[in-house]
Amino acid sequence: MTSERPEHAMIRRAIVPGVAALLLTTALGWLFGGPDAAASAAIGIAIVWLNFAAHGLSLAWASTISPAAVMGTALGGFMLRLGVIVAAMFALDTLAWFSPLAFGLAVMPATVLLLGYEARLATAGLGAQLQTPADPATTTAREA
Repeated sequence: MTSERPEHAMIRRAIVPGVAALLLTTALGWLFGGPDAAASAAIGIAIVWLNFAAHGLSLAWASTISPAAVMGTALGGFMLRLGVIVAAMFALDTLAWFSPLAFGLAVMPATVLLLGYEARLATAGLGAQLQTPADPATTTAREA
């Protein structure tokens, strides 16, 4: 029996809230803007969740390299995630049925809630569970 890696548990725990957010935003989009707004909102939630999953997996990868790689991935990953969302919105805006308003109204609160979730995980000590190799400079200094 293998134990689940912390980053996989983090992603797995986000599935239920992600599906709930997807259903809620789709329903609200349909109610206030019809099927086009519902589809646009659903795409926004899906992109936010996929960005979250990709970020968790990239942090897991970085944790096998060094603490500096984790820090760089965490900081650079946030900017990359925002860039992907903005690029997706501009690409989707070329479609006649796409509603940038519904997309944005779904993505903004989902991103803020997701950042809150990530902060809660960090303060709960999830980051301490990641297995990171020792920093080579620290190891060399300790041996000297």
